[in-house]
This record gives sequence, structure tokens and C-alpha cells, in this order.
Amino acid sequence: MTALLLLVMVLGLLLLRQPLVVVLLSVAAFVQMVWGKGQLDYIVEDMWVALDKELILSIPLFILCGNVMTQGSTAKRLVRIVAAITRPLPGGMAVATVLSCGVFAAISGSSIVTMLAIGTVMYPAMRAAGYDNKFALGTTMSAGTLGIVIPPSIPMIVYGLVTETSINDLFLSGVGPGLLILVVLSLYAMVMCRKMPRETFEWSELTTALREGVFAIVMPVILLGGIYSGYFTATEAAAVALVYACFVEMFIHHELKPRDFYNVVLEQSKLGGSLFPVLAVALSLNIVLIEHRIPGQMVQLMQSYISSPLMFMLLVNLLLLVVGCLMTTNEAILILAPLLAPVAEAYGFNKVVFGIIMILNLEIGFLTPPVGLNLIVAMSAFRQPFGLLVKAAVPFIALMVFCLALVVWQPWIAMYFVTGKV
Repeated sequence: MTALLLLVMVLGLLLLRQPLVVVLLSVAAFVQMVWGKGQLDYIVEDMWVALDKELILSIPLFILCGNVMTQGSTAKRLVRIVAAITRPLPGGMAVATVLSCGVFAAISGSSIVTMLAIGTVMYPAMRAAGYDNKFALGTTMSAGTLGIVIPPSIPMIVYGLVTETSINDLFLSGVGPGLLILVVLSLYAMVMCRKMPRETFEWSELTTALREGVFAIVMPVILLGGIYSGYFTATEAAAVALVYACFVEMFIHHELKPRDFYNVVLEQSKLGGSLFPVLAVALSLNIVLIEHRIPGQMVQLMQSYISSPLMFMLLVNLLLLVVGCLMTTNEAILILAPLLAPVAEAYGFNKVVFGIIMILNLEIGFLTPPVGLNLIVAMSAFRQPFGLLVKAAVPFIALMVFCLALVVWQPWIAMYFVTGKV
């Protein structure tokens, strides 16, 4: 009866369009009053404990680093290098868009930042080269979602925080699925644009692009190399990447002025002001749920109705695809990951594998209405009607669902770089 009352309260708050932080605070208060010791001040104590983690600092640092490079010329220089390599391919410019998003994703950790950084350069270029409008939009929006799959990824950090999973393992698990999506999207672009005129490969263009973009290329090498070699933690890597990006953009490329940096930090502060209260309450609620063994009770309840791991995974994927249409990625992870990850583990799914499957599901949510963030941002960035953007995304959603199904069927795609085994 109390669980039903809690569900009704949550649905009522959502119908009243209350902010997520209000919903989570209400749930935490309800759990403390009904199953806990009835002392609401424990929630505040748990919030302080939850936020007392160095790893949380990496989230604003990665976002700020991506925004610095977007304001500067790093993205343009990366695009020029990749475009010089893909010139002779059918649909070379579309392939360059996909690959450039993959490279930039290895720096920014954010889907929206990746899409804007590459899309603002490549979408007008594709249109000027005669590419179909819907295809150009779909390519840009779908390739932008790689920002949360290819490491470093902010949703992976959030998932690792709420489920106590190794961030390095999560980062490594994103490499295989990220490469799979890169290949599938690139092949699709080559097939769809096979009749378009190709350009000739020019060594002079490539050498010029490499010379001008050498500092941009070094960035992901420093970032990922430092993490996987053990020289940096994720937080230290984010700080090093930010310092490097600021130095390159201010003193080498001369594209970023101190005044511009102030504006970038101001925008980042607004984002942090909305994200961190939600993160604090969600982590606090997670502590309460674990103390009262709620995940364990959920495992017993699920196993009494569903005996097959395959059926469980099918139902979870359907749930996450629907949730991705209605919630942002971080919101969905904060609410569902603490509950679903222990259940998945009980069915024999490694928490790292389940994490990448969850993120792949929610990645598709960036392209699905009504809360598809890439659709909403693209609507204002590219000045296109929302309906057209939804239609443009449909074939790419199908491709990404195919990639998701492959990873679920063959989890070694995600785990190969973690364990080294197929």
C-alpha cells in the first residue's frame, strides 16, 4: 500500500510538472518517514556525504573544456583534418561529420556540445555541397550522440557514481560500441550518397590541415592516454584537458579572449547550478535506498515474476527506450540506475555491461520526441522545424537500435577493451 502511495505521489508531481529536484526530495522524504527513522535532517547529511567525492568535479571540468574548444577553433581544425582524409569516399563530407563527432566526443563528454561543435561547421558545408537537407540533419544529430558513448562520457561518470562502478571500466566499455556506431553510420552515409560526386585526395590539403590542427589532435591523446595509462584519474584528466584547451585557444590559436572565457564559465555555472542539486538529492536517495535494502527487495520481486535473463533484458530495453523519450539521460540514470543495476546483476549481467546498455538506450533518446535534446537544440541551432528534424532522425534511430541489439546480443563488443577477451 505504501509503495502504491509513493507511486501516486511521484506521478502527481510529474503531472504537475514539478522540477526533478522537487520530485526526488519528496521521494527521499517519503522513504525516510515511512521506512527510515523519520528524521528529515538525515537527507541533508546524506547530500553532503554524497557530494564529498572528487569524481564529481570532473563533470563541470569536462563540460567547460568542451565549451572552450567550441568557442575556439579546435573543432574546425579537427573537421578539416578528417575531411581531407575522407574526400575521395562516396559521401565523404557526411563520413567526415560522423568521424569528426567521434574524435570530438573523445574530448567533450557531452552529446549536445559535440553536435554543436561539429554541426555548426559541417551542416552548412553539407548543404552547400548539395546534400539532402533531411540526410544532413539526421547525420549531424545522430553522430552528435556519440558524445555520451565514446569516452570520456558524463553520463558514464554519473552512472559510476550512483552504482559504485569503476569509471575507467565504463570508459573502456564505451570504445567498442562507439566504434560500432561510427562504422555503421559511416557505411550508411557512403551507401546513401554513392551517387554524389567525389573529390580527389590532395596531400597538400592534408598536410596543411595536420600542421594547423596538430594541437587539436594531441588533446584526445593526452586525455585518454593519461586515464588509461594510470597517470591521471578522470578528474585530473579533465583538469589537464581544460588547462591545455585554454592555453591552446588563448596563446596558440588566439581564438579565445579572457572576456570570452568569462562568458563560457558563466554559462557553465548556470548548468552546474541546475545539475548539482539534482545530483546531490539523487545520491542522497541512493544512500537511503541501500540502507533499507530496497534494491534487494526489488531483485526478489522481479525474480518471482521473471525467471529468464533474456526476458528481463528485453523488458528493460523497452522501458529505457520509452524513458529516453520522456527524460534527459542524466535524469534517467539518477532515478533508474540505482534500482535496475542490482537487479541486472542478479540476472547475471555485469554492472559495466548493463551501464553501457543503459547509456546506449538513452543515447537513442536524444533523437526521440518529446524530450530529445539533440532535436530541441538542433531546432534552434539550424533553424529547422521540429517535425522535419523528427523525420530526419527516423532512419538513424533504426541504425542505432540495430547497434544496441548487437551489443545486447554480443556483450563482448563492450567488454573486449575491459577484459581483452571475446
